[in-house]
Amino acid sequence: MTENSPAIVDADVGFRLIPEQASAHAAEVDHLYYALMGLSGVLVLVLVGLIVGFTWRYHHHSRRPRGPAVAERTSHRIEIVFACGLLLFFFGVFAWAGQLYLQLYRDSPADLTINVVGKQWMWKVYHPDGTREINTLHAPIGERIRLRLTSEDVIHSLSVPALRLKRDAVPGMYTSAYFTASKAGEYRLFCAEFCGDAHSRMRGRVILMPPDDYQAWLRRNGSEAGPAEEGKALFSSYGCSGCHRTAPQAPAPALDGIYGRVVPLADGSTLVADEAYLHDAIVAPQKHVVAGFQPIMPSYAGQISESEIIQLIAYLRSLKAGDWRRESATEAE
Repeated sequence: MTENSPAIVDADVGFRLIPEQASAHAAEVDHLYYALMGLSGVLVLVLVGLIVGFTWRYHHHSRRPRGPAVAERTSHRIEIVFACGLLLFFFGVFAWAGQLYLQLYRDSPADLTINVVGKQWMWKVYHPDGTREINTLHAPIGERIRLRLTSEDVIHSLSVPALRLKRDAVPGMYTSAYFTASKAGEYRLFCAEFCGDAHSRMRGRVILMPPDDYQAWLRRNGSEAGPAEEGKALFSSYGCSGCHRTAPQAPAPALDGIYGRVVPLADGSTLVADEAYLHDAIVAPQKHVVAGFQPIMPSYAGQISESEIIQLIAYLRSLKAGDWRRESATEAE
């Protein structure tokens, strides 16, 4: 850390009825929670009050008249007004909660994307420069962070109460969660989905720090090779380059410039080559067969880990159109 930066302290020690607010949206999440609790409390008081009131009014020794029930009152304005008012209030809360949910989980531009892989029973974290962590997540404050989540075995759920963040990590797919940290400190990280007999031990910490300190931490802990370089080595070691090449009679399509490109499929449909498409192309290649090619690629499910898939995708994302052609020309020279 720099000399003038605040010390990183555990801001989430001990029992707290309401967790520390450490993200830009934490206060709004709390306000929604208080509104729901307040509405629930009012309804409970009304219902309990009516029960207690009628119980007292018509208890066993009461001399109140108990004649036959007669529908003397034909107007139901009170009930209608109460029901309509309650309905409008709930619609308002729904709109508020829906807007907040979209703000937290809808795909949108981010300053930094960090990959998180759940595995019985740990969280593996991969930073863009190749820095890796287990059960610890370092992140800068003041920047919009995207967590791209997946799992290697069963469904896990990443939960950071101080950030008011909870998102499932599902095997075979990517989910995203966003946050903008507002307060430096060390906070607790949990798995909020029962994932096995050691579920309770699947916990860690989130360390939020100023951007300059985060960059300094990366320089101290970064690996020599970034994820794209490691992905390139995996691409060769798994023999992918034998089929995916620019030769006219290549049995598989060239992949340079693939990320973000519209891919025509054999069934006449098209897909945008994003992370999910590239993931499926590795573990379930028969799911989306590219037009003009035969479905001959074997599945690598069970042979390649999610961590390696992340590195392969990083390599494919780094490729620009014509990269392989230029590399081949260089090698020929």
